[in-house]
Amino acid sequence: MEQTKIKKANRNDKDIAMRVSTVSIMVNLLLSFFKLMAGIFGASGAMISDAIHSASDVFSTFIVMIGVTISNKKSDKEHPYGHERLECVASIILAVVLLATGIGIGMNGIQKIISDIDNVIEVPKSMALIAAIVSILVKEWMYWYTRAAAKKINSGALMADAWHHRSDALSSVGSFIGIFGARLGFPVMDPAAGVLICIFIIKASYDIFKDAVDKMVDKACDDSTIEQIQRAVLDQKGVVRIDDITTRAFGNRIYVDVEIAADGKHYVRRMQLRKLCMPVLKMNFQM
Repeated sequence: MEQTKIKKANRNDKDIAMRVSTVSIMVNLLLSFFKLMAGIFGASGAMISDAIHSASDVFSTFIVMIGVTISNKKSDKEHPYGHERLECVASIILAVVLLATGIGIGMNGIQKIISDIDNVIEVPKSMALIAAIVSILVKEWMYWYTRAAAKKINSGALMADAWHHRSDALSSVGSFIGIFGARLGFPVMDPAAGVLICIFIIKASYDIFKDAVDKMVDKACDDSTIEQIQRAVLDQKGVVRIDDITTRAFGNRIYVDVEIAADGKHYVRRMQLRKLCMPVLKMNFQM
């Protein structure tokens, strides 16, 4: 009965993640196309760079969907511990692609800044400025929408995607400042905004890479989380003390190995202890 409830909860979480990810892809595709056209016809390199940033979010959302699908795949004979680590491989690929994208945008912006010496930078049109405002509003809404779903299902991958939306909103703020400054008579500010967006993308790629590596090397939970687990275990009738506890965080799950000392006068039910934290935690007890 308990396993059935857990499977149903996991299936519901997957459905929520897929629904949010689908909305994210549709919005990003439309927004990327809109910003690209505004950048081309509005003569704004910053807006074109911003459009590329939004397009990269589409790719990152696909990674989230793949990760959620793989992490819910059942273990088999060749993979008795499941397939969760493949999500890390996909995340590392995403980080490399984002890094390459960011470097390309940055180099293009620097080249245009250098060309300003000859005063050949075209002043952006008003439509590029309007596109920046629309992008800020849409991406900020997507951040809060995705963040709420991530908190509901406790999904680290979905929360990362939410922060991608926030970084895109911030890069659009940079685009707005650059385009606005260029229209005030400082054309160099438009390509300078492109360089600023490059920094946002490189930072996002670093965060994704670091998170994936931390998961692959079984990084332990923070002290606050470990203390909560210890309190939950010690609150159980019959548990005298905790002799040893090790943790590792992976995605929306925390794997815990606990060695406890139990009072011989009491019967400590293993399933009762397991139900404390399922499905967020997967615990293995030794007495």
